[in-house]
Amino acid sequence: MGTGRQSAGQDPHGPAAEAPDRAPGRGRRAHGRQSRARRGPLSLLAIVTPVFRSPSFLRLWTGNTASGLATWALPFILGLAVLERSLSAVDLGIVLAARTVGFLVAVPVAGVLADRYSRRGVVLWAGLVAGAATPLIAAGMGRSVLVTAAAAAVVGVGQGACRPAFQALTAEVITEDRRQRANAAMTLAVRVTTLVAPGLTALLSQFAPTPALVIGTGVLWLGAALIPPRGTFSPAPATTRVRFFGEFADGLREARRHPWFLAGLGALTAVIATGYSATGVVLPLVSRDRYDTEAVLAAGLTAYTLGALAGAVVIARWQPERQGWAALIGLGCYGFAPLSLLFPVHPAFVVAAYAVAGLGIELFNVPWFTATQREVEPGKLARVSSLDFLFSYGLAPAGLALIAPAIDRFGATPVLAACAVVCFAAPAAAALVPSSRDFRSAAPIKSV
Repeated sequence: MGTGRQSAGQDPHGPAAEAPDRAPGRGRRAHGRQSRARRGPLSLLAIVTPVFRSPSFLRLWTGNTASGLATWALPFILGLAVLERSLSAVDLGIVLAARTVGFLVAVPVAGVLADRYSRRGVVLWAGLVAGAATPLIAAGMGRSVLVTAAAAAVVGVGQGACRPAFQALTAEVITEDRRQRANAAMTLAVRVTTLVAPGLTALLSQFAPTPALVIGTGVLWLGAALIPPRGTFSPAPATTRVRFFGEFADGLREARRHPWFLAGLGALTAVIATGYSATGVVLPLVSRDRYDTEAVLAAGLTAYTLGALAGAVVIARWQPERQGWAALIGLGCYGFAPLSLLFPVHPAFVVAAYAVAGLGIELFNVPWFTATQREVEPGKLARVSSLDFLFSYGLAPAGLALIAPAIDRFGATPVLAACAVVCFAAPAAAALVPSSRDFRSAAPIKSV
């Protein structure tokens, strides 16, 4: 999530009709309607074809997809190890917690390094580190939980290090007028992976042992390291070396220069820490206790993914007049998920609510990444992106850790009600910040 500068040069394959229209007033709106009419109906092929004509973006997309698939697959594969009794449930929790710690430690460090050196270099080393540590996870399973957890922490370091670097590298490879479509193509890959990978992994487990599947994620990390293209960002030569915390503080100051970013990040963090965490805990319980079937759980999660796919398709071609407000409305749609679990409604309402939540989250994510890539000073982009991932991803485990005890203490109903209120209210509060209307800052971007 995420929770986006300097162009990589004009893309020769970009049709002039798709360049953003800057004309003011009624003429601009009329031109926008004509432009949308020429673009024709929404289709997945129409979205991905223009950006994939660029070999650099194709390589970037492939590497980013490989890292996302490796990140997603490891917990699922380790879950299979629990079923095979080569890991206990407690061991699984320790290993995944270690990976999360590695991620959180690496994200801010990688943000500084990616702005100090080459973003491509950070991606390379992050993928190599994760790929080299992955076989140690397989070697430790069933033998030493300490070895497995330590290796998982190193993999988490690689995972955390590549995230802000990939975000900044996207701004180097893709010109500004094509970034929204490129970011949508990125998130489409993530959602398709989430949809098809469980069945594919279960199928592969019939032919390969679990340690071999774990090592397969290491191969994906090597692909993430080696496939992406070089970027165009050249860090300014430092006359005096600033310490890490000084450079990180520069990133904080850059983030503060964009009130819409701080407001949106606060809203995103609130939604993830409350609504996302609450539904993650309560949906399985509601599916089992209220509806006496696991089908509602499966249908809800599938509907969320399908809704996110639809949201990515829509936002790849839709340019709302007030993009920031539209994105925050989309983020607020997550409130329908905890709201649907409050009352004994028909299961179809729960499934529909999760579909709307998935749709809304991508209506937020893609413009959010694109605006960050456009508005933040290029030399500080990775550091600002690291704040995005640090807060949004970092508070998710904290929310999960707090929600379960809160439900035991107060019951599911008041907790879900409070989380739904937060999910609706936090984006609405963020929308009150003037620059949130368009996700644009008044201060000009400094050149590097």
